[in-house]
Amino acid sequence: MIWGNNNLGIRCAKVKSSLIPLRPGPVVPPSFDDGRRIDMKMNPEELIVNYFPELDKRQQEQLGMLGLLYREWNARINVVSRQDIDNLYERHILHSLGIAAAIRFKPGTLVMDAGTGGGFPGIPLAVFFPEARFHLVDSTAKKLAVVRAIAGEIGLDNVTTEHIRLEEHFIQYDFVVSRAVASLDQFLAWTWKNVKKQGFNDLKNGVLYLRGGETEPFNHPGIKRKIFPLTTFFREPFFDTKYLFYLS
Repeated sequence: MIWGNNNLGIRCAKVKSSLIPLRPGPVVPPSFDDGRRIDMKMNPEELIVNYFPELDKRQQEQLGMLGLLYREWNARINVVSRQDIDNLYERHILHSLGIAAAIRFKPGTLVMDAGTGGGFPGIPLAVFFPEARFHLVDSTAKKLAVVRAIAGEIGLDNVTTEHIRLEEHFIQYDFVVSRAVASLDQFLAWTWKNVKKQGFNDLKNGVLYLRGGETEPFNHPGIKRKIFPLTTFFREPFFDTKYLFYLS
């Protein structure tokens, strides 16, 4: 069942919120401190489970369904670039879960995926955090139709969607997440108003922004910025120039 905008009931579980500190030099991802190495020939679902072995059977099944569902929908409505559809698990699902590699949301945490497009990072995060609530916002209605269909197919009940421009959306959340929908300055201009001042996670409320390329100048007095290279967590070459920005 996909929630309507006024239905925000959730299940509860004990999940701690934490932020992995950035340290200089190479860092072994937490899931690999037992000496395991990634087999680059493993199937896409195994790629996710190797980094996140805590995923239960249902979560693994939900993530496993995404490959076929996105391929089928993408043939009708382009929500993932044609050249990326064969790399969906690495470049979209695992990339989205870069946020889950860095933090843990407590039950009841309210998260907006701003400019969700085809559902990234919102859908993978909603699978990973079934006790958190995700509101996926985009200005393109046909993409949201795909998001709702896929969320329904895999049985997500912690996802809502809304067709609206970010600058016209004023509801507040514990965290705003996104994947490089604009420059960081522009994104903050659109979404900083949506961050609640008071939170209940161990990590202060803020923005979690996935982007690639060079880091840009940052001049926002009163907003703290931390940058996490995704190579801190993932070993694939795709992540060599990918970062997670945490703004609070």
